[in-house]
Amino acid sequence: MGRSRILIIGATGYIGRHVANASLAQGHPTFLLVRESTSTNPEKAQLLDSFKSKGATIIHGSLDDYTSLVEAIKKADVVISTVGGAQIADQFNVIKAIKEAGNIKRFFPTEFSNDFDRHHAVEPLKSSFDLKVKVRRAIEAAGIPYTYVSANTFAGYFLPNLSQLGLTAPPRDKIVIYGDGNSKAVYVKEEDIGTFTIKAVDDPRTLSKILYLRLPANIFSNNELAALWEKKIGKSLEKEYLSEEQVLKLVQETPFPGNYMMAIYHSLHVKGDQTNFEIGSNGVEASELYPDVKYTTVDEYLSQFV
Repeated sequence: MGRSRILIIGATGYIGRHVANASLAQGHPTFLLVRESTSTNPEKAQLLDSFKSKGATIIHGSLDDYTSLVEAIKKADVVISTVGGAQIADQFNVIKAIKEAGNIKRFFPTEFSNDFDRHHAVEPLKSSFDLKVKVRRAIEAAGIPYTYVSANTFAGYFLPNLSQLGLTAPPRDKIVIYGDGNSKAVYVKEEDIGTFTIKAVDDPRTLSKILYLRLPANIFSNNELAALWEKKIGKSLEKEYLSEEQVLKLVQETPFPGNYMMAIYHSLHVKGDQTNFEIGSNGVEASELYPDVKYTTVDEYLSQFV
């Protein structure tokens, strides 16, 4: 059997571009559903040209053009959605279209973060997580085979500033630690998220499972991350510990989008929502399934900032 034909929705987005590149690199016939207006954005037009040069087929359409959506889905075996937060609810249209098309053997909804069935998120983050849970239940109710990718923390968002609000580089003098600093998060480079996601496409072991990217070398608490950075720069940092109450107060008082980030820090670093549970029978761990993938470690990633 050949490799599955993959339709990617949201391929010019933050994580979608890495999924698209991985699909092409791993030899899958790759179709990208793209709005006609996307080509007017110079950066995205250049990205689409890059995909086309690697063999991708561009299909013009959108999630709110139901006819084009069904026609695009009919060209594929697997659908991967990587749409951003504003389009999470549009995936209900994708579910309906997959049912109508009748040919899809697996659907990957836009997830790529926590396991949304296991969270202690507060607003304004909670609503987004709860909506993704509703998408999961709709997929299951429709009887669509699926894989949910719990990629945990995007390295590119959280490692360059070590979860310090407002910083664009790791701190050199002082670091804020959320909670007691012992809850562990998992940091995964975005290219690796793409690689592991596409590895799972034709793997029966990931069918109707949650694929957790709980990569052993990349599981760090705030305290451990600070210690690693201190070792790299040869200097001790002043540490300010914020209690859960202080973090929640900042969630309430910080203007958007800072309040959203503080809510993420609360979920990750205070509640430990990425590692405070055991992977059950409904889940599998990516590095155990694919030991051949050489993923970027947190240690390696931070070296670029020294």
